[in-house]
Amino acid sequence: LYIVDTGRTHRDDGPAHIRKFTVADNGKLSGGTVFAECTAGLFDGFRLDTAGRIWTSAADGVHCYDPDGTLIGKIRVPEIVANVCFGGEKRNYLYICGTTSLYGLRLPVNGVAQP
Repeated sequence: LYIVDTGRTHRDDGPAHIRKFTVADNGKLSGGTVFAECTAGLFDGFRLDTAGRIWTSAADGVHCYDPDGTLIGKIRVPEIVANVCFGGEKRNYLYICGTTSLYGLRLPVNGVAQP
């Protein structure tokens, strides 16, 4: 289970990261380790692809992280990104919601299907 902590919206020294939790069979959470720190604004919306990578919004575009938390790339857009979503028949289009614009691009990966 991943959560975005946007505490920096309330305090300049607040957290701006994604945390990773383990969910036990009984639903109890453990862990809560920091998976990724945001260096440009705040993370907000994020999605996972079928390889377990996280695609997340940030002030300088979309950041993509490997399952181990390594930043593997960024998609730069000229405005702050609020959210992202995979779409299309194969979920291989990434839609990016900017401050005033909606962007879309085809990727060589597929997003995880929503339950």
